Amino acid sequence: MTSRVILLLSLVSLLLLSVLLTPSLAVAGADDDDEDLSFLETDDVNDDAPEHTFPTDTFSDDDDFDEDGDFENYDDFEVPSAFDDEKEEEVAKFDDKDVVVLTDRNFSDFVEDNKYVMVEFYAPWCGHCKELAPEYAAAATELKAENVPLVKVDATVENELAENYEVQGFPTIYFFIDGEHKTYSGQRTKDAIVTWIKKKIGPGIYNITTTEDAERVLISGDKVVLGFLESLVGPETEQLAAASKLEDDLNFYQTTNPNVAKLFNIEDTAKRPALVLLKKEEEKVVHYDGQFTKSAIVKFVSANKLPLVTVFTRESGASIFSSPIKKQVLLFARTNDTDKVFPTFQEAAKLFKGKLIFVFVNMDDEEVGKPVSDYFGATGDSPKVIGYTGNENPRKYIFDGEITVEKLKAFGEDFLVDKLKAFHKSDPIPEDNEGDVKIVVGNNFDDIVLDESKDVLLEIYAPWCGHCQSLEPTYNKLAQHLRGIESLVIAKMDGTTNEHPQGKAEGFPTLLFFPAGNKTVDPIPVDADRTVVALYKFIKKHATIPFKLPKPASSTTTSESPEAKEGANVESNNEKDEL
Repeated sequence: MTSRVILLLSLVSLLLLSVLLTPSLAVAGADDDDEDLSFLETDDVNDDAPEHTFPTDTFSDDDDFDEDGDFENYDDFEVPSAFDDEKEEEVAKFDDKDVVVLTDRNFSDFVEDNKYVMVEFYAPWCGHCKELAPEYAAAATELKAENVPLVKVDATVENELAENYEVQGFPTIYFFIDGEHKTYSGQRTKDAIVTWIKKKIGPGIYNITTTEDAERVLISGDKVVLGFLESLVGPETEQLAAASKLEDDLNFYQTTNPNVAKLFNIEDTAKRPALVLLKKEEEKVVHYDGQFTKSAIVKFVSANKLPLVTVFTRESGASIFSSPIKKQVLLFARTNDTDKVFPTFQEAAKLFKGKLIFVFVNMDDEEVGKPVSDYFGATGDSPKVIGYTGNENPRKYIFDGEITVEKLKAFGEDFLVDKLKAFHKSDPIPEDNEGDVKIVVGNNFDDIVLDESKDVLLEIYAPWCGHCQSLEPTYNKLAQHLRGIESLVIAKMDGTTNEHPQGKAEGFPTLLFFPAGNKTVDPIPVDADRTVVALYKFIKKHATIPFKLPKPASSTTTSESPEAKEGANVESNNEKDEL
């Protein structure tokens, strides 16, 4: 009997408890789901800046920052379109009847049915694609005789196909051999395309049997590779030919004639197979003494085909970036200082041949040198040396001190073993940073953005960016509404003059969210609409530390007199007494 009473009392207690708690829980849930954001919506409606929609078929504020695509390994290198006064010229009419148009439905079958195929992924609005079109069409016509079709795919229509092939920008050009593709990074002219493809589909290696032929090759070629073999057919020829297919910017030759070998700086008594790389530069002859295999030969040629010091141009950029050597040492100097520091820099380069790439950037070159110098933060008139890791996680390292061979040697050795401290480009830290939107620069990024106790929304912008200017009023109003929340920071950083490995911008503006207590992982890209309400909801959803949005006092409440408020309180108390 006692146990039944206890059980009954327990059930009654649970029932009463659920009745008491349910209303409060329901109210809390309603408050979260049905939060009154009408005053934020008013800000969106009355925004001074015109509403701006962000097209899904563009990659950044600027249609294409890099005129030729040669700077693609410098992740943040961008030349604003505002600085380009050149107007797009109308492309003359041309006949593209020999260019094959493919879609997702027939792409795979076409590539499978043809041994060789060149494919251009393009966008109709892309200026570079328009410039390429007549050259591409002319190349398609010439290569018909070689049975190599040139194809184009509209990536804005065939989105899934473009995504499958990781198309990141336009135009993207691939060359398929038996279904396997590699990127074409050569010049976008008919002659360059035709020459490049003929090398891919041809024998890859050419025979030199007479000294007259050898002299013609030596006069015409800037860089050549010669194999001195026992026979012009066989496994060694096959390895050399296979290696040549993987090197696009120099020709491979072979000979069995000792007199030809002597002209190429190989002793006629040398043990065969022998291999030499000739260049019309400071380092004219490089002999190979490794195994005669495709992979070993390619590694040797890739490491040695560049000059001791490569002058940075749009043309040389592709060779620098495609090299298997990913660490570069760059000398930035003005024309009047070049003769003083270049010989020292070149002498140091000899010590690191095959280990580091040494690059010279002329800071007085307005077209290429100045933008590259600005990207690296190499300003002023004095020569500067910077180490750079041109890989997926790029870093910059500043050389300090007088430019001597000894100091460059020490710098290079520390660079190779990762002993150097990375440098981040930065504006000065602002003395006054008490505004609603906090100013972030490279040197205070860790203190503000990576503060584990704060949820942080960061806008990375460019001063010249029209989209950024349109966003600014909205961003400021969002910050004003959230300024009283201690756990939350709204910040912005000029991405053209500041950098940090955890603050990378794909374009401008880039919005990133850094949740509190989790700053070691990649930030969350903000995919919300650029309105006060949408940005607020995004922050609310992803913030680690919960917060309540402070609402502005209503005009009705603030205009009420103390007597009216007192009367309202008395009336409310009377109602409670009646209950």
